[in-house]
Amino acid sequence: MKILMFSLCQILVVNLAYGVSMTNYKNQNEEYWKQHLSKDEFEVCRLKGTELPFANKYDKFFDKGTYYCACCGGDFPLYSSETKFDSGTGWPSFYAPLPHAITEQSDKGDLISGIFGIARTEVLCERCNSHLGHVFDDGPQPTGKRFCMNSVALLFKADTSVQGQK
Repeated sequence: MKILMFSLCQILVVNLAYGVSMTNYKNQNEEYWKQHLSKDEFEVCRLKGTELPFANKYDKFFDKGTYYCACCGGDFPLYSSETKFDSGTGWPSFYAPLPHAITEQSDKGDLISGIFGIARTEVLCERCNSHLGHVFDDGPQPTGKRFCMNSVALLFKADTSVQGQK
């Protein structure tokens, strides 16, 4: 019980530090998402699509700040720019998420797995279950992970204390 309370307190402190509202997006239905997301956001985030490589807004973007979940209205932090790196894959990549930001699940039933037999791990927003991308074991240290995200699933907010620095 102490561990559970400590974990809940950690989540609350992280959320409050980033100005996160506590809206529960997990209970929203498909109609809600169709009304609140663009066609591309809905396709990727709710239907588990993938945007084109090298043609998305955050692939070659390296400003200092924080990446938030687009489906959560840009108020749920997922990744720090400090963990972003150029993976050469055409999608924004990170070697670590922020604490309590994501969940991972097996993606055995997707097209890539079915055709090529490649088991992948899907990355979801912890707060709204939005599909963000996939995680692979070929990233840089210290984690060795590559969280390969869809730009359309993210919203970037610059760190105003280092504005203009890259």
